[in-house]
Amino acid sequence: MEILDSVLSFLNTVIWEYLLIYVLIGTGIYFTIRTKFVQFRRFPHLFGVMAGSRHCEGGGISPFQAFCVSMASRVGTGNIAGVAIALTLGGPGAVFWMWCVALVGMATAFVEATLAQLYKVPQPDGTFRGGPAYYIQRGLGSRGWGIVFAVLLIFTFGLAFNAVQANTIADVLGESFGVPTFVTGIVLALICAPIFFGGIRSVARVAEWMMPIMAAMYILLALVIVAIHIDRIPDVFMLIIRSAFGLDQAAAGAFGGLSAALLNGAKRGLFSNEAGMGSAPNMAATATTIHPATQGFIQALGVFVDTIVICSATAFIILLSDQYDPTGATEMAGASLTQSVIASEFGAVGGLFMTCVIFLFAFSSIIGNYAYADGNMTFLGARVKVLNVFRIVAVLAVFGGSVGELPTVWAMADVAMGLMALVNLGAILMLSKWAMAALADYEAGERKGLPHFEASGNRHMPGALRTEVW
Repeated sequence: MEILDSVLSFLNTVIWEYLLIYVLIGTGIYFTIRTKFVQFRRFPHLFGVMAGSRHCEGGGISPFQAFCVSMASRVGTGNIAGVAIALTLGGPGAVFWMWCVALVGMATAFVEATLAQLYKVPQPDGTFRGGPAYYIQRGLGSRGWGIVFAVLLIFTFGLAFNAVQANTIADVLGESFGVPTFVTGIVLALICAPIFFGGIRSVARVAEWMMPIMAAMYILLALVIVAIHIDRIPDVFMLIIRSAFGLDQAAAGAFGGLSAALLNGAKRGLFSNEAGMGSAPNMAATATTIHPATQGFIQALGVFVDTIVICSATAFIILLSDQYDPTGATEMAGASLTQSVIASEFGAVGGLFMTCVIFLFAFSSIIGNYAYADGNMTFLGARVKVLNVFRIVAVLAVFGGSVGELPTVWAMADVAMGLMALVNLGAILMLSKWAMAALADYEAGERKGLPHFEASGNRHMPGALRTEVW
């Protein structure tokens, strides 16, 4: 086991710190240029598309529901713990680089979600399935690499990451209320089972109401703290900017200057918003839309909300407090730092509130992650019996994560997620011309009135699109 752990640690270092982080950022910059800075020039349009996305004809999954499920997976305890870790390891400047990574990542999210829509597959129940495994097979003609991606995602999101989130819930409830971990595990399993067995529709219905409430609660909390310390906001902004470029001497000496801020901020942004990872497109494909680019715009907005809004909320909660020392002397890290800050502001009520928030964030990730795995089980050809067996295993993974520590499994999941991202990035780079064509068709349709996509005979498409939907 020690040898295995050493190998996994080495692989994670190579994949994430020396390879993937640069490939993801480079891809985001490339797509930003290729789309003519779509996330900036069409930024108000993202909200307009979202505003009209709740309606869905034919009983399918609405664009808003698909957005909520993907956000449910994105917004997890990492938005609370991960940002705090970035601040304690990289200093206040990490926040600036987190923002930069998210802004270029919005273009990547647009491309992968649009491709997921272009190559989605209809299901007998009136819904759709799609994502990287599907556009790798249908767009690149490689079922083998599609299977590789699907297997990596199922292990990572359907099992390992859900065990991690369940473990977080069990720890928080145990520390806050003394709830035994096995009790938490049983309750979580009982809650998750009907949602998992209800399939994609069930996950979408739960996420549609839970995600907005959860995000609104946390953002409201951050706004209250900002209002209390409104006079310190300009100083905090200046601290972030100075530290980002190694200009703050105290922070630079404590955290290592520009390189530490850039590395930790970029990693936090990438881990949180998942742009380019190949996870969110699995849900983006399920939406019933009038144009593939519609869901691309919505998923680009998801990256903005996750990082620029929710991760920033955590950052300002911490930076405005007396618990954080910008010279690097902060003793706490992760969720404990965020919880301590809230408790210092609001007392016991704040601690209770944060327990509820962490529970909701972790639980939302569990159901969102399961939705991704469900779609990829379908890609592998799993029929009802096999799918039900997987659902049982997924429920057991939630229970197992609640009662045990599985560091080796988590390290394996990090490696699998890194490999999954590399496969997806290769695919979207090779298929990007189709996403660019869809964007051109969308904007041409806008000039004529209402964008409406028709694949056959479309002058913007680089060739014949293999689809039964469009």
